[in-house]
Parts: sequence; C-alpha cells; structure tokens
Amino acid sequence: MEAAAVERSVVCVTGAGGFVASWLVKLLLSKPHYTVRGTVRDPDADLRRIVVLEFLKNCKGCDGGAVFCACPHAAGDAKNAHLKALEGAGERVQLLSADLMDYGSIASAVAGCEGVFHVASPVPSGRSTNPEEEVIAPAVTGTLNVLKACHEAKVKRVVIVSSCAAVFNNPDWPKGKVFTEDSWSDEDLCRKGEDWYLLSKTRAEREAFAYAAKTGLDVVAILPSLVLGPLMQPTVNASSKILLKYLKGEHETVENRFWNLVDVRDVADALLLAYENPAASGRYICSPVRIKVSDVISILKTLYPTYTYPKNFTEVEKGNVMSSEKLQKLGWTFRPVEKTLGDSVESYKASGILN
Repeated sequence: MEAAAVERSVVCVTGAGGFVASWLVKLLLSKPHYTVRGTVRDPDADLRRIVVLEFLKNCKGCDGGAVFCACPHAAGDAKNAHLKALEGAGERVQLLSADLMDYGSIASAVAGCEGVFHVASPVPSGRSTNPEEEVIAPAVTGTLNVLKACHEAKVKRVVIVSSCAAVFNNPDWPKGKVFTEDSWSDEDLCRKGEDWYLLSKTRAEREAFAYAAKTGLDVVAILPSLVLGPLMQPTVNASSKILLKYLKGEHETVENRFWNLVDVRDVADALLLAYENPAASGRYICSPVRIKVSDVISILKTLYPTYTYPKNFTEVEKGNVMSSEKLQKLGWTFRPVEKTLGDSVESYKASGILN
C-alpha cells in the first residue's frame, strides 16, 4: 500500500544562507509539510553579471528573457552549499537569486508562497561611509519590497526578523524598568549617535507595521538580541566574531558588560512558532539570557580551559534588561546558555576557524 502523499506548504525565506536563516531552513525541512524557497544573493554578482546575462540568452529554464532566474546557475555557489546539503533539501529546497532592492526579483520569489520569513538585512561590519545607502535603504526599502510582494501574492502571514536594537535606545523608558515590546528606539537619538544598525532595524520594523495596518497584511516580528550558537554557513557572522575574540585572547582587558543573548536555534524556533500559532501578533522580544561577560568567560574556561581568555574586566553600567515573557506565553522555550556557548565553540573548531 502506498503512503499517503504529504500536502506541502511553500514558504519563502529571504537571505536563506545567513546565520539565522540557515537554521530556520533546517528547521522547516524537519517538518515534512514544508517546501522552502530561499532567496540568496550571488556572492560574485559584480564579476559574474556579464557571464550570467550571456548564459540567460540561451537558458531554456527561463527562455532568455528573465529579469530573475531560478535555474542552478543563479544560486549554485559555495556560499550556500550548506543549504543544499541539508536532509530533504534535494526535493524541498529551491534557491533563488534575488535582491531586496529589486522588487521584481522579490515578487518572483514570493509568488505562490503561503508564508514568508523575512530574515535578510544588512549588518554593518565596520563604520559605514554611506549609511543611508549601505544600511538603512536595504533594511527599510528591502522590507517594504518584501511586504508589497507578499500583499500582492496574498501571503497568509509574514514573519520578519527585527532586533532588540529597535527596543532599547529609548531615553523615555523609565530607568530600571524591564524593556518590553512597548518600547521603541528613538530614531533621532540613533541618528545623532550614528547608530545606523539600530536606526535601520527601528525604521524597518515601524514601516512594516504601518504597511500591515494600511493593507491588512498579517505581519509578526521577532526581535532577537545577540545571537550565538553553532555555525552552519561557511562565513563567520558578526555576533560569532565577538565570541571568537574572547576565545582567541585578542584583548587582555575587556568591558564587563551584560549581554542579552539567545541561541540561533531558539530564534529559528521562535520564527516558526510565530508563523504557525494563530494567536501570534505584533512584536516579540527574543532574549532569554542576561549574563555578564565575565560569567561568559567563566563558562568557557570551564568547558575549554586551554584557550587564552581576557584576564581583566572593567565594570560598566548595568545595561538593559529585556523581557521575553510575551514570546514564552506563546509556548516558546530556550536552551541553557552553557549549551549555546559549548555548541558555538564546537562548531568553530569543526569549521577550522578555531584550533
């Protein structure tokens, strides 16, 4: 007797090759009813554009006239090979080359999807010389392009990845009060301090909910804090670099800040929960752990005593306290910080970025 066919739901994950998105794709594939359409950016786009355009002239998959192509040459790069290696990916993952600033490519990616997870967003690696163009526009315009495409495609629900950065830079929030989803970072303060990432996440999320209110599109936002955990992608993301600095002994003295952090796998769980739970609405802080840097180092020393760690700590202000109570009431759970840190280090060792 033949097994009953599984009725599958097609969902789109933007920026599928990134740190958070890769784990989300893996999680979705663990559920037999999901087929994943992931958008990726060609890492060699500038160098390959002419070659690809020539290829498209004779491409039978897109008849040579496509602005956007879903054929293997569009997304067959080493940067995203880890996605194709996932269990179930052969049948249920399609990688599409798309650019957040190109509405046509985003609309093509979203068409026919029941749900969309908008994860892609720029994270500056250093001081930006043109923040409006390099950070803010991709975040804000990119998010609006995704939402417009979702509205046009009649997508059931959109879950966007925002950030606690859109919460804590709020001078009007009472001192000592735990930050909740009611707090929004002050855009003028972000701009004055040249905190472009904070500004980009705040503006993008505000624009997303404004668009949802105007159109009726169902939008839910997950707001992670510092995201750590094992790497899947071949590149090292910004938050992992912070932890690696401590493991490599780059500084003898560090500021003993409080970290608000979350495991990347728990972020993926939160995203899927927000998508699947009909009761989900609005924004959800995703930041279960608050820990001092000295305590992070202490845990790492216990697990891996041979690495060279910072020796001295400079005490600084207490910092922000975040509440994930709203997300936990939805049914979300999280891993112990020891598990997050240990699995992070093991993945760094396995990938060769740490001895």
